[in-house]
Amino acid sequence: METTEKKLFLLDAYALIYRAFFALNKNPRINSKGVNTSAVMGFLNSLYEILKNEKPSHIGVAFDVAGTAQRQEEYSEYKANREKMPDDLRESIPYIIRLIEAFNIPIYGVEGYEADDVIGTLSKKAEKEGFTTYMMTPDKDFGQLVTDKVLLYKPAKFGEPAQIWGPKKVCERYGISEPKRLIDILGLWGDAADNIPGIPGIGEKTAAILVGKYGSVENLIAHADELKGKQKENVIAFAEQGLMSKALATINLEVPVNFDEDELKAKEPDLPALMALFEELEFKTFAKRFLDDYKKTHTGEASLDCFVPRNDGKTSGSQAPDLFSNETSTPSGQFDLFNQDGGNGLLGFSDKDSAKTVQHVYKLVETDEEIKALVERLSQQTRFVFDTETTNIDVYSADLVGLSFAIKAHEAWYLSMPANREECQRKLELLRPLFEDESIMKIGQNLKFDISMLAQYGISVKGKLFDTMLAHYLIEPEQRHNMDYLAEVYLNYVTIPIEELIGKGRQQKTMREVPVELVKEYAAEDADITMRLYEKLLPLLKENGVEKLFYEIEMPLVPVLSRMEANGVKIDTENLKQISDEFAVEIRKIEEQIYELAGMPFNIASPKQLGEILFEKLRIDEKAKKTKTGQYATGEEVLQKLAHKHPIVNLILDYRSLTKLKSTYLDALPALVNPKDGLIHTSFNQAVTATGRLSSNNPNLQNIPVRTEKGREIRRAFVPRSEQYTLLAADYSQIELRIIAHLSQDPAMVADFNLGHDIHAATAAKVFHVPMEQVTKEQRSRAKAVNFGIIYGMSAFGLAERMELSRSEAADIIKKYFEEYAGIKEYMNRSIALAKERGYAETILGRRRYLRDINGANSVVRGFAERNAINAPIQGSSADMIKIAMIGIHQELERLKMQSKMILQVHDELVFDAHLDELDTLKSIVQDKMVNAMPLSVPVVVEINTGANWLEAH
Repeated sequence: METTEKKLFLLDAYALIYRAFFALNKNPRINSKGVNTSAVMGFLNSLYEILKNEKPSHIGVAFDVAGTAQRQEEYSEYKANREKMPDDLRESIPYIIRLIEAFNIPIYGVEGYEADDVIGTLSKKAEKEGFTTYMMTPDKDFGQLVTDKVLLYKPAKFGEPAQIWGPKKVCERYGISEPKRLIDILGLWGDAADNIPGIPGIGEKTAAILVGKYGSVENLIAHADELKGKQKENVIAFAEQGLMSKALATINLEVPVNFDEDELKAKEPDLPALMALFEELEFKTFAKRFLDDYKKTHTGEASLDCFVPRNDGKTSGSQAPDLFSNETSTPSGQFDLFNQDGGNGLLGFSDKDSAKTVQHVYKLVETDEEIKALVERLSQQTRFVFDTETTNIDVYSADLVGLSFAIKAHEAWYLSMPANREECQRKLELLRPLFEDESIMKIGQNLKFDISMLAQYGISVKGKLFDTMLAHYLIEPEQRHNMDYLAEVYLNYVTIPIEELIGKGRQQKTMREVPVELVKEYAAEDADITMRLYEKLLPLLKENGVEKLFYEIEMPLVPVLSRMEANGVKIDTENLKQISDEFAVEIRKIEEQIYELAGMPFNIASPKQLGEILFEKLRIDEKAKKTKTGQYATGEEVLQKLAHKHPIVNLILDYRSLTKLKSTYLDALPALVNPKDGLIHTSFNQAVTATGRLSSNNPNLQNIPVRTEKGREIRRAFVPRSEQYTLLAADYSQIELRIIAHLSQDPAMVADFNLGHDIHAATAAKVFHVPMEQVTKEQRSRAKAVNFGIIYGMSAFGLAERMELSRSEAADIIKKYFEEYAGIKEYMNRSIALAKERGYAETILGRRRYLRDINGANSVVRGFAERNAINAPIQGSSADMIKIAMIGIHQELERLKMQSKMILQVHDELVFDAHLDELDTLKSIVQDKMVNAMPLSVPVVVEINTGANWLEAH
């Protein structure tokens, strides 16, 4: 990254993040964990294009920092019309912070100042030091700072290349004599995005004319008598507002931020951290591209085959191992990034153990006599490891290939199973007593997969369980938990890559086709490594204070989730098809209307043809720009801006919305129905979210759309499994607010819940000082926004950003809120103080979330950690509560041998296939177990409904 030119890039973080999110979120990137990674990928692409193509010598990123900024103090309405940050976007910010840190780029943020001010100050300081600075942002306000050495870098969009604006471009764009006059333009014109009012009746063009004639807002006001009519009246009447607007639009160049050349200097990325993050986010294609580029730069070679996924259900989330040690140099004992061992396919570790360097005894078991001898040996143990090998990783279509067992390190057995299903079942019967012996602990890595696999053959796994994946999840919740990673971290051991056995791509085989001796080595190693990990992780559970949580919640939940997945969910494929057909009719009608307005038929899905129709034939926008491929930009953001110009635009947007719903849900879900039983079998993930919540994938049934009428139709297609059943949904009511009342012991909130008050109406009554019966709908809505905002540890500044209120109203409500609920504020302060002292936040039952940045010097990063310190105990306790309820309900259904089935968990809601003959009993069980799962000092309320489909039941 060395360069003789002093070339500094300063990135406006939130401007780029919002832009990336809304650009990609029309067709969001959702990974297998259910995480929306649109904003992260969009920001990553922008950042990497700069690093790769512009090759800055220096680079930094600026964030807005929570806390009342100077502009809010001067004008409480500033930015008050901003909509609240979407949840998906808010959850992306910590990943983006980690991404920036992994690229070794400094982050700047100063409390009381916006990122604009930080960038402006750094830019001017850099200019004095001989730098050419590029302010990377889509925000037009930065144009006021442009000089020959301070340039505005507007990032690429809609396929168009990035634009670099110098003084000439800024002046031409706004019709001004010098860039700093843009402040006067904004003072008169205002800025809707930031809620800067300007002077009524003056738009952009009029502002440019007036500034061109009078030079400044001040001079215009001084000569207001020269104006005529309404314009004269407004300039005189709103003179102070114009001056204030100019002040609000002026970027502060005196922020107390240090300009350190060395700190800003572009550095080599932290490869291990980057690759770990790419794996966690499932950015495999990007990671491959990044490593190819990196290798070209550093070795001149063209590719690096970096991801070696295991394909046996032994991974959590992404299935790629960690390929990097903490070093990238190659002295003895360190990892050579590009030294690949052609013999065994492992990346080269000069002093790490592997299957080929460690002595071990792995035995093959095949005959009935050998199986009986193994069962006899294992039956004498207090615990053993087992693992399954299968033809694929879908439990409901896979066949069992074999099982491996271990009772101590470096020794293991592999039991090969015949392909004939009946013969395989017969051999498994020899193992049944062993698996159903409740006196022996069963140990595994991702045990749910193995338990579910054996359940397909009618074999139950009973007794105490120990899952090394879940143990590590509780010990280090935000790390990875797959076997390859754990083996390297805890055992300094490199496992056999699955590709050595089955290959990859079109040449990939199944385990059944691999010679049994090779399968033996691979499968027995899994059991061996799992036993060694068990020995390492067992004491750490106690040391980290999560032993009780592990044995009483996470492990008992494993068979519950296994059963839920097996129970499956019924969808009315005919109903989906009918809805799909209805959508198709509506889509065709819209097509015809579009063709009529266009004057000809064309391919609406073709950006090229659509652009030609809109901008050449209909001439909707004379300023329409072409991308670097020569096509017009026709993205959703472009079309939304043009919607008022021609009726065809809204029709195209409707067309896109309907076709997306049709393809993503209506046509896709039926294809996911298992042909054997006609049900959809999702997979519930225990070891994904840092808060303890479950996630769902393959398919993600926790993300079925419900916000739009068209989207709700999809939930209507989730139906009971037969006429003997109805759907029952049980939902915790305001559980997170009840938990914060319990944790804070705020007298007012505890009393409101104990009296059975509508908590939002009660809050509104206190904050607005009116009797509860006189609370208006609007007041209740505002109080509700505050109540739920507080859960996320937001400051008045942050909350006002997310509420549809003016800044002054929001600030006043927050002030009154904390006056009425002082205990909540005390809880927030106490949570942050405890986290700073301990380094982690903790739920009621001791689930920890480590906050390693809570005492950091960087205010931006520290602010995220502080908000997590407040929120993690609340969300985590809610997650623990519903898990306990699920375990209790499952055990009661088993004890009573009921036909009703628990089929879905979606955050605070449980969904059941309720047998009609058991409906009252099931309601009673669900009510009891959910209400009493975790005693609180306020009542726990559960709302239970039934219906002919999921939408009705909810």
